[in-house]
Amino acid sequence: MEWNSPAEAQRFVSDYANAILRLCTTYSLTREDAQDICQEIFLKLLEQQKEFADREHEKAYILKMAINACKNLLKSAGRRRVVPMDEAERIPAPEKESHELMDLIRALPQHYGATVYLFYYEGYSLDEIAKLCSCTPAAARKRLSRSRKLLAKELEVRR
Repeated sequence: MEWNSPAEAQRFVSDYANAILRLCTTYSLTREDAQDICQEIFLKLLEQQKEFADREHEKAYILKMAINACKNLLKSAGRRRVVPMDEAERIPAPEKESHELMDLIRALPQHYGATVYLFYYEGYSLDEIAKLCSCTPAAARKRLSRSRKLLAKELEVRR
């Protein structure tokens, strides 16, 4: 596939941008960080000119790139900077849309949130999730099971 063609750029945005943005929110990243990661992934694809066997391999590769980019961003030194409270209070908090279930998923530990997102929102099997998240299939199953229990408990509390 010609990643440098306008048609492929549009396909990338329509096929993968929302999935990447939602995946980034499971790692509790800001919308701006998620957009940066999305752009970074597209630029890497332009540089690599990688060929994929089919769309499923392409999607898995792109989501794996997003997972790795999220992890790298979270462990970067720039994310650990401290801002004095008097400076932070001058900036108004952004208005949030109400997405109760996605908010609950974001509140889960990162590896649980990513597993839930990939399983329910993207339709990946547990074996595929294990490969994407660099864990064993048993760990992926356990993460999904624990995530379900945590979500059920939280939803029960909210009723």
